[in-house]
Amino acid sequence: MTQQERKTIATPEAPGAIGPYSQAVQFGNLLITSGQLGMNTAGEFPPTAAEQARQSLSNVKAILEAAGYGMQHVIKTTVFLHDMNDFQAVNEVYATFFTEPYPARSAVQVAKLPKNGLVEIEVIAIK
Repeated sequence: MTQQERKTIATPEAPGAIGPYSQAVQFGNLLITSGQLGMNTAGEFPPTAAEQARQSLSNVKAILEAAGYGMQHVIKTTVFLHDMNDFQAVNEVYATFFTEPYPARSAVQVAKLPKNGLVEIEVIAIK
């Protein structure tokens, strides 16, 4: 892979990176996002996991759109939850962002997320 083949994606419509990473990287027709916390561009978190999931997926959508993709291009998601007891509430929000055929998905509980977030979601998209 050459640097000419690799493209960094960044948009002010989603929170900026909080470390040495990109919001997303595109290689050919493949787009991979970094994990998106459920915070807005001002760095504020809504109080519930469901609301954070909505914000996280809105951030993902903004990044996809900045690269010329849409949610229909997502083929794989990974959902990181601080508490697996929030799975059903997050799943209900998740279902409002995707239609059939649904992307493949993993959902895992983690000990801690950056900035004490409750939800973080990353995606792989292709077109």
